[in-house]
Amino acid sequence: MKNRHFSLLIKYAIAIVLSIPCIGAGNRADAADYSFGDGASKNAACIACHSDQSKVSGLNLLDQNQFGHTTHAKFGCTTCHETITSEHPGVKSAANTTSCGDCHGDTTSQYSASVHAKNAPCSGCHNPHRVNTAIEIPATEMNKQCAVCHTSIKITASHAKWLPQTGLHLGAIACITCHSKAENFVISIYIAKRDGADPESKPTLMTYEELHIYSKDEDVQYLIDRNKDHYISLDELRKFNNDSSNKDMYLKAMFTPVKPTHSFQTFDNRWDCTFCHASGSEIMQTSYLSFPKENGVFQQVAVEKGAALDALRAIPNFYLMGSTRNGTLNIIGSLIIVGGLIMPVGHGFLRFLSRKNRQ
Repeated sequence: MKNRHFSLLIKYAIAIVLSIPCIGAGNRADAADYSFGDGASKNAACIACHSDQSKVSGLNLLDQNQFGHTTHAKFGCTTCHETITSEHPGVKSAANTTSCGDCHGDTTSQYSASVHAKNAPCSGCHNPHRVNTAIEIPATEMNKQCAVCHTSIKITASHAKWLPQTGLHLGAIACITCHSKAENFVISIYIAKRDGADPESKPTLMTYEELHIYSKDEDVQYLIDRNKDHYISLDELRKFNNDSSNKDMYLKAMFTPVKPTHSFQTFDNRWDCTFCHASGSEIMQTSYLSFPKENGVFQQVAVEKGAALDALRAIPNFYLMGSTRNGTLNIIGSLIIVGGLIMPVGHGFLRFLSRKNRQ
């Protein structure tokens, strides 16, 4: 047993060292190009069968585009499936010889302490062949994942007991904003379809294929990033909103955590409306526009600060009441109130002191 653990440790160390130059190669659709899964230092042998519906199905079937850019692909198939031999698939053997905790120890420890752990394993939410980072997944898809177990009807009903405008709130907040122990938040903006009776509560995001028609064979990012500088200005957001050719689209903004955690529960301060609505303008300053890519993931592009505060023009479908609270303006406003009271109060006080002179 000790020898096997030592062997695994050596293999992980080699995998990490060898993957460093591969990771720098950028996102590639073909995982076989830069990983080291089988004896030929490729994943191609595995992908040849496991991307073919006529040969495999269910969890054994993987999409090469969705798998190819992931860190798991860069490590190689046999890093996790080390018992697979050249006799496979004729000789059946246990496919998984590692667990998520072998690499993600801190995350699994955190998750194990949550109420979810007894009901769902890691694979209940994460397909290891499609695993992406939090910024590569739109908040709407995260919420759909929660809805697999927590049906939309039950979610709405439980929140409606205390949360006003329930549908509007649930459509504008990622579940993990309130139900993970995240500390920093941003406004994530997506391009959504302007259809349906309630697009804000149940938004449908535009796919890469749909946006590609509008972009006329250019990168879909350039639909908004018109000067192609990989930065979205307020002026570019306004031009997108005012462009009549975009009448079937709108900018859907959602309140999302920068770094979600796996300590899923309801935290006390999330019950307090002031957590969002009296947060001040600082929490609303940072925004990112997320564009879908051809491989199914989303790519973030920084947006000029203040987009969420320019509610009428930059993101007209999103406004968080109380978000414009500003400490300096609060002081100025208080001084104005105090200044306004000085005259009547001071006048009354002087009249009180001089009352005997008027008798």
